Amino acid sequence: MTLRKFAGLGALLSLLSPGLAMAQEATLDSGDTAWMLTATALVLFMTIPGLALFYGGMVRSKNILSVMMQCFAITGLMSILWMVYGYSLAFDTSGMEAGVTNFNSFVGGLDRAFLSGLTIDSLVGAFPESVFITFQMTFAIITPALIVGAFAERMKFSAMLLFMGVWFTLVYAPIAHMVWGGDGGLMWDWGVLDFAGGTVVHINAGIAGLVACLVLGKRKGFPTTPMAPHNLGLTLVGAAMLWIGWFGFNAGSAVAANGTAGMAMLVTQIATAAAALGWMFAEWITHGKPSALGIASGVVAGLVAITPAAGTAGPMGALVIGLASGVICFFCATSLKRKLGYDDSLDAFGVHGVGGIVGALLTGVFAAPALGGFGEVENIALQLWIQFKGVLFTVVYTAVVTYLILKVIDLVMGLRVNEEQETVGLDLSLHNERGYNL
Repeated sequence: MTLRKFAGLGALLSLLSPGLAMAQEATLDSGDTAWMLTATALVLFMTIPGLALFYGGMVRSKNILSVMMQCFAITGLMSILWMVYGYSLAFDTSGMEAGVTNFNSFVGGLDRAFLSGLTIDSLVGAFPESVFITFQMTFAIITPALIVGAFAERMKFSAMLLFMGVWFTLVYAPIAHMVWGGDGGLMWDWGVLDFAGGTVVHINAGIAGLVACLVLGKRKGFPTTPMAPHNLGLTLVGAAMLWIGWFGFNAGSAVAANGTAGMAMLVTQIATAAAALGWMFAEWITHGKPSALGIASGVVAGLVAITPAAGTAGPMGALVIGLASGVICFFCATSLKRKLGYDDSLDAFGVHGVGGIVGALLTGVFAAPALGGFGEVENIALQLWIQFKGVLFTVVYTAVVTYLILKVIDLVMGLRVNEEQETVGLDLSLHNERGYNL
């Protein structure tokens, strides 16, 4: 059995053709179906309300609605694009079967556009294909939503919508296909291990966020004007929702109610707790006091880092991954950002980009049975090299394509709000609403 994103993903992908599904006479398992329905709801819960509250509390009060509005609008947009062509681009393998290997190693075909061939009886493994489609849709929703944290408080709403739609098409769907598309997918064939999205979701979003904040430039007054979070209570509640929802993200990626799901849940909890403490103590030692924002950020860093390793790492591996991500992300989101001077508003790159890279690389180490892992890794150095190739390819591809998308949109319609709109706040200037009536 292979353990990459899913247990037995190759077999699941072979069932995406309705004809093959009927030929193999798959049988629905009510337990697996119930768990996947639950996991799907948990992952959607991560974006709305989890991420919306997490980000909303960290911006200034004049921008809370703009950030939450972006999360909701992205949820709607990605849901429709996933139905129209995203699912097909990510998981249609008909081109591979037909021998169109060069193109289809990068992206799927359009045979499943508008969910063609889906019926109420279509199965993927032992549960309905409709559930699989919705589960994957929630990943496609949260990935672009994470990018919002890097350019918060300064991008036009119209430009944001266009950017997210194009980015989803040219970056998210191809990377998802290359990593999770089964035999013939570029990084799948390399042997890259990514159980639940360290590469596809977090490195992808983190690098896109870094490029976006560099292209847009710094917020007016940054870094001399204080821009402290306006409501850390909301941020902590959002972080708690992300922590809970992440069990659907990671344990759900076993696509079955089985031992892999149980172990993924355990290592997710261990790594997250370790990262929260790692960030807290690193901040305590460095700045003299532990902060609520710090421990919330540490929680997310641990969740991010364990994501690619959730199906292959054991408890001790999870502990190391969590501690490493908490400490490394703390220094990248504070010291490194200050030194380089980029305005990653809510640390999308510092937490998701860096945490994803740490997790992806350490997955190659702690998947090894010799270190308590459950992957098929005998040569740790070789797997580490494979993981590094996957990280490097994703970083370069995402950075280049994201940059080109942003520059074209900037030429066509402009990316950034004007100075007056930024001063007033995006809630009033773009949405004619206030988050708080004083």
